[in-house]
Amino acid sequence: MTIAAPSFEWLELSPLLIVLVGACIGVLFEAVLPRRWRFNAQLALLVVTLVAAFAMLLVNWGNGATGLLAMGSVTLDGPAYIAWGALLVFGLLSILVFAERQLDNGATAFAAAASSVPGSNLEADASAARLEHSEVYPLALFSLAGMMVFAASNDLLTMFVALEVMSLPLYLMSAMARRRRLLSQEAGLKYFLLGAFSSAFFLFGMALLYGYAGSFELRAIDAAITAPTYGPGILYTGMAMLAVGVLFKIGAVPFHSWIPDVYVGAPTPVTGFMAICTKLAAVAGGARVFFVALGAERWAWQPVLAVIAVLTMAVGAVLALTQTDIKRMLAYSSVAHAGFLLVAIVGALSEVPGGQVNSVGAIMFYLIAYGFAVVAAFAILTMVRGNAGEVNTLAGWSGLGRSNPVLAGIFAFLMLSFAGIPLTGGFIGKWAVFSAAWRGGYAWLVLAAVVFSLVAAYFYIRVIVVMFFGEPNRSVVVGRASGMTWVPVAVGAAASVYLGLIPGPLLDLLAQAEVFLR
Repeated sequence: MTIAAPSFEWLELSPLLIVLVGACIGVLFEAVLPRRWRFNAQLALLVVTLVAAFAMLLVNWGNGATGLLAMGSVTLDGPAYIAWGALLVFGLLSILVFAERQLDNGATAFAAAASSVPGSNLEADASAARLEHSEVYPLALFSLAGMMVFAASNDLLTMFVALEVMSLPLYLMSAMARRRRLLSQEAGLKYFLLGAFSSAFFLFGMALLYGYAGSFELRAIDAAITAPTYGPGILYTGMAMLAVGVLFKIGAVPFHSWIPDVYVGAPTPVTGFMAICTKLAAVAGGARVFFVALGAERWAWQPVLAVIAVLTMAVGAVLALTQTDIKRMLAYSSVAHAGFLLVAIVGALSEVPGGQVNSVGAIMFYLIAYGFAVVAAFAILTMVRGNAGEVNTLAGWSGLGRSNPVLAGIFAFLMLSFAGIPLTGGFIGKWAVFSAAWRGGYAWLVLAAVVFSLVAAYFYIRVIVVMFFGEPNRSVVVGRASGMTWVPVAVGAAASVYLGLIPGPLLDLLAQAEVFLR
């Protein structure tokens, strides 16, 4: 008996490996470096790691490196390249805000000793000693590596491991806010419990699909559906269970209940990181599962996802109308955007004259346009402050346009992009996903999405009205942030303008790289 040696494509997987190695070196820094050096060393390591990973990604993409890697566990194709590149860019921009110190008297947004009891002497002593959790940087890198694997997994077992790797650091970071400690710990606990619950569904669905197809590989599941050996009962049950885990991470109704509480309770820099990176990885991985593994059974899951899309848009838009907290409003806005993304997923793979609709490029453009606006918006949230720290109440932002017209103007533009107003990246993104669904024969779903877009526009415009036409709140000021916060704001706002005015280059690039490798 001859046992073949395992193969591993080091160069092709180098972007992922660089992120993992950077995370491991970050853990080593925590063990060996003096405390006074850790913060700057971790930040420098983070920037070098993500820039090097992105550079290797461009090299591999330019060389045309594609295929099944790591013994068939990971797929490197056009959608994987786009997802990895977007994750690295958004990861760098959002994690930079972790390092902001100027806004809060030299302290970051993270607790000095997150394991201490809120209000205890231990917490007071840690704050007095100016301790800080520099390990949030390797935690974020580990989470980012899990997201990259999840978006490119070629089998369900690898996808489940990646799901846990990307989730566990987020549970920890959500509970590490320096202010409102109890609320932050509650958010972390809720996220952990609901995440564990959804992971159990994912694992159960994975086991059922293995029983149906005899393999965890996505292509093997597709082949088993095309030439079935067993009845559809186990297949449909497994599909439903698997979808719960994916839809939980996307934030779709009725699996969205973690989003408002976690977004509000987590440190705002962590919220910004989760708001785009988690959603991007979940949508990219979910689309790969539905299109590659379950595409032959699309008439079974498309109607269900269509209903979930309508419910998600409705719940996100309507409940956002009632919010008086901007951070919580953006949480429900995230739910509504998940519904808009599901519209494109539903419209994909529909039979039309001349072939099929492929909306992967539209989905990725929407995520990129939404991502730039998200990282900038949450960075701005950290800058509006009162005596007790960040001011997230809508009333607290009253008159901000008079006291700081530049910052308020940027935030107003980002709100218009979220609403899908023309000449913004958000408008082109919505046009792309809606047109894909329309071509796919889901005109009724597109009409519903347009209606809920109009509803959502109200609460975005309400923020603009409050900022520019309300009476200034003299107890609220805009903090003097460093470049760690201003860089994401500037890049996010500039990219939203560019994608609204000149979307062609990115749309053309995505059109060339939107086909999943089967």
